[in-house]
Amino acid sequence: MPMRLLKVLTVVVMACLALFAQEEKKKKGPSPFDNPQNLKLLQQKGPELREVMLSFNAALGVMCTECHVQGNFASDDNPKKNVARMMITMARDVNSKFPDGQQHVRCYTCHRGSTTPLTEPPK
Repeated sequence: MPMRLLKVLTVVVMACLALFAQEEKKKKGPSPFDNPQNLKLLQQKGPELREVMLSFNAALGVMCTECHVQGNFASDDNPKKNVARMMITMARDVNSKFPDGQQHVRCYTCHRGSTTPLTEPPK
């Protein structure tokens, strides 16, 4: 295959991939992190809020719909969302007791990737 044809094909393939990626983004709709609704404890938005939520996913080993209603992240219909709020408040209260102002207790401190806190010592 001549080098010029190979270059043209490469450019065409790259352009098609870029267009496909843009179309996929349009299909997904807006991100719930861009304009969050019903935030009662968290002040973050955009990428910062996404990082906080991903930390919850990792700490509890769950997906977003563990606490959120699919398609309506602002809804309070899932009772686990209020449990999560109580746990956030509890962790903040514990952390406020440390004089250095640092965050010593996080969800992962107790949960270790499980929805139920792991309170038994390792064997």
